[in-house]
This record gives sequence, C-alpha cells and structure tokens, in this order.
Amino acid sequence: MRFLKVGILDSTLREGEQTPGVVFTTEQRVEIAKALSELGVSMIEAGHPAVSPDIYEGIKRIVKLKKEGEITPEIVGHSRAVKKDIEIAAELEVDRIAIFYGISDIHLKAKTGKTREEALSIIAEAVSYAKEHGAKVRFTAEDATRADLEYLTQVIKTARDAGADRIGIADTVGILYPSKTRELFSYLSKIPGVEYDIHAHNDLGLAVANSLAAVEGGATIIHATVNGLGERVGITPLQVIAAALKYHFNVEVVKLELLPKISSLVEKYSGIPTPPNFPITGDYAFLHKAGIHVQGILNDPRTYEFMPPETFGRNRDYVIDKYTGKHALKDRFERLGVSLSEEELEQVLAKIKSNPNVRFYRDVDLLEIAEEVTGRILKPRPPEKVEALISIKCDSNVYTTAVTRKISVIPGVKEVMEISGDYDILAKIEAKDPTELNNIIESIRSVKGVSSTLTSLVLKKM
Repeated sequence: MRFLKVGILDSTLREGEQTPGVVFTTEQRVEIAKALSELGVSMIEAGHPAVSPDIYEGIKRIVKLKKEGEITPEIVGHSRAVKKDIEIAAELEVDRIAIFYGISDIHLKAKTGKTREEALSIIAEAVSYAKEHGAKVRFTAEDATRADLEYLTQVIKTARDAGADRIGIADTVGILYPSKTRELFSYLSKIPGVEYDIHAHNDLGLAVANSLAAVEGGATIIHATVNGLGERVGITPLQVIAAALKYHFNVEVVKLELLPKISSLVEKYSGIPTPPNFPITGDYAFLHKAGIHVQGILNDPRTYEFMPPETFGRNRDYVIDKYTGKHALKDRFERLGVSLSEEELEQVLAKIKSNPNVRFYRDVDLLEIAEEVTGRILKPRPPEKVEALISIKCDSNVYTTAVTRKISVIPGVKEVMEISGDYDILAKIEAKDPTELNNIIESIRSVKGVSSTLTSLVLKKM
C-alpha cells in the first residue's frame, strides 16, 4: 500500500518560527534539530536562510552536524523563487532546496501581479537554477488547494520537467476537507515522475484529518510542527499525526516515546504553553476523571484509552474530586500505602462529595481526610528534632565493620548500617539543633578510616 512509505518533514524551525511571538536563537535551533534527529523524522526544514543572519547561521551549523553524522534526516532550506534566495540556500549545501510560489489566481493577482504563463516561466527558471547548484529540489505550490486544477497540473509538470522530484501541495488557508483531499492527491498521483508532500494548515481544525487523507491519496511526506506551531493557528501537529499514523496504519514514523521530550523542549523555547487538553502530550491526555471511566481503566485500560500511554512515554492517572468512585479512591490510597476498610472508604468518599467546589484533591488532602476518618497519623510531618542520614565512605585499607562499630557509639547516632553502592555506611542521627548536628557529623568524620561523608536532612517523615 502506498501510504506505508510515508514520512514526516518537521518544519518547526521554519513554519514554527512564523508563529506570532516565536523567535529561536541559533543555539535553540541546533538543539531542536538534534532532538528532531533523535526523534527520527525523515526531513528537517531548517529555515529560510535569506530571512536573517541568525537563521543562516543556524542552518549552517545544522548542515555541519549532518556532515559529521550527528544529525541524520535530510536537511531542507526554504527559498522564494528568486535567484538570490536559491544561491544563499545552495552555498549552505543543504540536502534539498524547497522553492515556493503562490499559484492560485488570488495570489497571482493580489501578491505577485503575474499571469499564469509568467508564473510557469518563473517556476521553471527557479527550479532549474536550483538544480544546477547540485541540490535536490522540492517545489511547493502555495495556495494549491484554491487553484484551478488544470492549472495546478500544469504547474506540477513544469516543476517536474525543470528538475523537482518532490511537489508540495500547500493548503495554505486550511480549507480542505478529508474526502476532497483524498480525491485531489489520488488525481495528482497519476502524474508520473514526482512524489508529493502535504502541507496542511489548521484554520478549520482539519489539518490532521487532511494529512491522513492525503496519505491515502498517495502523499509520501507530511509536513508537521511540534505542538502544531505555525502561521495563524499553525499546521499539522507532529505528535498527533504520528500517533494517528501508528493507530490507523500501523506506521511508526518517529520514536513515539520521545514525543513528550520534544514537545516540552519546543514549548520552552517557543514560549507558547501547550494546552493541558492537547492530544498525546497534553497534561490531560491520559488523565481520567469520571468514576465510571476510572473503574473501567482500572479493570482494563482499553475501555477509555485508544493506545497505552506508555507507547508515548506517558503514564495514566486520574483525578480525585466529586466525580470519583470508590474504586478510584481505593486504588489511590493503595498507591499511597494506606489500607482503609470499606466503611472508612465510604466515609472519605462522602467527605469528598460534600465539597463539590473543590477542583481536585491532592494526595496530601486525601491523607488529611483519611486521618480525620480513621484517627491514625498517615500524613508526612516534619520531624520534631533535627534528623539526618549520613552516607559514609571508608578508606580502602580499613575494615568497614570496625568503622561501623566506632560510629555506632557516638552520641546522637541512632542506627548504623553497612550498605552497597558508592558509600559504605549509612548512619541515622538525631540532634536537638543544627549546632549539635554539626558536632555529631564532625565526630563521625574524625573516626579513623572515614574518607568522606554526605549529609541528607530529613524534611518530612511518616
């Protein structure tokens, strides 16, 4: 089947930086490119080098890393159908130059002021010029989905004959819908000698659906950005399309377990927080609330999860609030190491439901309620005295047991254990104040055979 060949072109560094308010530094561009390579995308659209010196420098460094083998995907440089842009991209030695030109009558009239025939000539000349510089070429028909179909066919054949082996079909204002997309790509795929990219904008929220439909119609590369960044409301979100391809076609285009990592990285550098209800990588993607839902996932996660969260490097969880049922509550207390009787669970649940305005209960809140119900101390509390755990390393030429005996008789030392790992001995100590604590630690350090210590203060304990 044709769609088994599909791959991802990530355009976070080009389309993504066109998001209002987003600017990546050179170092950030390089770090994102490395993370995308680790993720396993097929192509990285590294930017439009003619836009600014910092983008040029970022692409230069990314190409260098590609040559050194640290980055593996194909590196794509963006370019207008202008010789100067093409020359700048070519001198960077990117793997592919991606030339774009608006081909709808709207763009020709309002933006470039060219006739259809003039546009064909410009496209042919630009693609040929890029090809002469030794790079692979993709031509993107901007606003292709609002262009006359017959003219779009002419554009594709012109670009192909001039040397482009890939054609990008840009749904520039996101007006396609899935059946139309499938029909369009099925028709265009009959033109021999080229492969197709789908560049789907998300203005109507259909970018993922249209990208899947394009693949069914014959597209072999999907353009995406991490977190769906891009002009206006962005383009196809990488993490969502990757999950959809895995679920529907059993095609793993990236390492799915690394999606949260790349999402967090881009969220940090873009300054745009991902909504908690964002698919796959949002905080709520595998967080359940309704009692009947939680009971279902506790018995069989497939009841309310389309795929296991572990596939995407996530974990499932559930909210405790007025919607909670007894099954969820019992499971949460078991996770906390607290055993409650059926009657106690019912009492805790009643207290939770009697406060309907609480958004959710934290673990510490649940323990507090359980303490009220049971009369037992369950919640972590600060120690009444200064307590610490002292990890002790011994000289290699001494007997650890001999050192342990000496430490055990020091006032304030409550327990001493010989342990494995980087340290040899662990001592538990209690002191009435920090001054006494320091005195005890100094007494331990003065024992012959002790080479070093590491102190960990006890903040809370059960």
